[in-house]
Amino acid sequence: MSEHIRQAGERDAPAVAELLHRAYEPIRALRLSWPAAKASVEDVRTNIVRNECYVLERDGAVAATLTHSLGGEVRDATGLPFVKWFAVEPLLQGSGIGSRLMEWVERSVLLGKHRAPAVTLATAERHPWLVAMYRRRGYETVLTYDPGNGDGQMHLMRKILDIDLYRRYILANPDDIAAKYERTRPAP
Repeated sequence: MSEHIRQAGERDAPAVAELLHRAYEPIRALRLSWPAAKASVEDVRTNIVRNECYVLERDGAVAATLTHSLGGEVRDATGLPFVKWFAVEPLLQGSGIGSRLMEWVERSVLLGKHRAPAVTLATAERHPWLVAMYRRRGYETVLTYDPGNGDGQMHLMRKILDIDLYRRYILANPDDIAAKYERTRPAP
C-alpha cells in the first residue's frame, strides 16, 4: 500500500466531491448545514482554486482530504489559520490516515510554509464524536456560539503548533479570540 499527500488540483474535484459525499453522510443525517456535506463538483473545484486543499492518496485513489481556508470564515474572531472540509473515506476511518493528513497539513503547511503559531477549526456540539476527536488531537474550544442556522452550538477550536510563536502572536493581537481565551481560561 502506498500513500502520498499532495495539494489538490482542479482535476481532483470529482474524486474529492465523491469522497465528501460519502464521508459527510452522518452530517446530513444530523441535518447540520455544513457546505462540505452538500458540495457539488463545482463547489469543490471552487474550494480547490480559492484555498489550499490537500489530499491523501492511497494506492492512487483519494482517501482523505483537508482544506486550509484562505477565506474569511473566522477572520472576525481570529487571524489564525482555519481548516475545513476534513473527510476520510468511510471504510478507512479509524485507520490513522486522517490523523496523518491532518498532522502533515499542521506541520508542513501551516507551521512549515506559513509559520502559523496555531490552527483553528469549527465543529458542532451535537455531533456525537467530533468535539471529543479534535480534543484528543490537541484542540481546545476557545469560543462556543450559535450561528443561528439550526446547527445549534458550534465550537471554534484551536490547536497550538509552536508555543513560542503562539505567545508572541497573542501578545501582538490582544483582540484576537485566542488572546482573550488565554486571559480568561481557568488555571490548570
